[in-house]
Amino acid sequence: MSIKFIILGCGSSMGVPRPDGFFGNCDPKNKKNYRTRCSALIKTSDENILIDTSPDLRQQLLRHKIKKIDKVYYSHMHADQTHGINDLRSFFINGKKPVNVYADKITSKLLKQSFSYCFKSYSREYPATLKLNKLEHRSQIKHRNKNINLKSIVVDHGSVKSNCFIIDKKLAYITDVSDIYKKDYYYFKNLKYLIIDCLWYNFHPSHFNLEKSLYFIKKFKPKKAILSNLSPVLDYNKLKKAIPKNVIPAHDGLTVEL
Repeated sequence: MSIKFIILGCGSSMGVPRPDGFFGNCDPKNKKNYRTRCSALIKTSDENILIDTSPDLRQQLLRHKIKKIDKVYYSHMHADQTHGINDLRSFFINGKKPVNVYADKITSKLLKQSFSYCFKSYSREYPATLKLNKLEHRSQIKHRNKNINLKSIVVDHGSVKSNCFIIDKKLAYITDVSDIYKKDYYYFKNLKYLIIDCLWYNFHPSHFNLEKSLYFIKKFKPKKAILSNLSPVLDYNKLKKAIPKNVIPAHDGLTVEL
């Protein structure tokens, strides 16, 4: 079994369509234009590792029949990355022990303030379901009883910082970014897959637009790039026609193997 990376959701903060039914430029007849908020799953022979708990997490887990979660890594503290956290309770019940989650200092503070019941036991009936851990620059995941390197790299995301993740020098996942520090460029070069933020066509202070996404794809030269965090502005088919052949738009459920 190879490592699988599943894009559980590839939509921007309100998804596509938005809760009010707004599809923007997206053709509602195309299933690939139906986008839940961003979460991803690293599936190895030994572990299921979740990146972010989007508000649509329950729907995503059911769609992919995910029966266990071993670890959760958080990119940052925004609502569209964290507000599905309560759906992890099922995996505490199944595993009979708290699920390990990893977050940076600012995200950890927010999680403890907003979702204290997940990390603190209030009674025998309501025990802590999660264990909060410090997100390190380097960590390891298990595959075929071997340790695979997972790096977290800090990037700018408007007025806050976000973490992107690089698996085994093969795949980078960067869904919320406005700039990447030059000192970190070498981590992203010549990867097999680069999954990268692409909110819309115009400038945005907290996200890459299409022009900036393509700029970094050209600079980093991955074998294949995948555009994610897509807003209702970006219709799947129209976007696909406008980008180079080694670049594709994401869609919910898109899976690549490492």
